[in-house]
Amino acid sequence: GPFNAKNFASTISPWIVTLDALAPYATPVAARAEGDPRPLPYLRVPNDSLAEITLEVFIASASMREKGIEPTLVCRSSAVNLFWTPAQMLVHHSVTGCNMRPGDLLGTGTISGRDKESRGCLLERTWRGSEPISLGDGSQRTFLEDGDEVTMRAFCERAGHPRIGFGECRGTILPAR
Repeated sequence: GPFNAKNFASTISPWIVTLDALAPYATPVAARAEGDPRPLPYLRVPNDSLAEITLEVFIASASMREKGIEPTLVCRSSAVNLFWTPAQMLVHHSVTGCNMRPGDLLGTGTISGRDKESRGCLLERTWRGSEPISLGDGSQRTFLEDGDEVTMRAFCERAGHPRIGFGECRGTILPAR
């Protein structure tokens, strides 16, 4: 969930994108699915919106990089799939007196959509390792392996507005020592 497990060995984008820059990409928050809990009153924000941010995750094995094979897209999701909006996360984080300061970072947690290609983590995407992903070199993955390079990209795109990129986060899985 939001805020958990982001305090160790996290990678962040090199870009800062302001709320003003995201405003043209705002979309109303979708109604919650039947059976999902309704937010507590202090988390209900009238006319709340989310920026429609596309998120992509790619994997390239060591073999793919050596052969010049493009990374394989393993997930494409959107921030509109967030269960909690950034405004709700900020309120929830600060309601007990935790002060927020300029420059503080809040992690959203995994952003998964309803269809298979938008499952936001490899455990979900491979359905707990039972549905392997085929990479561009013919190898398959159910979990990351030593030498795999993971690249995450995010951007906003809408007709009549410029595409805004968030840079990319990239990391290579190294063997344990």
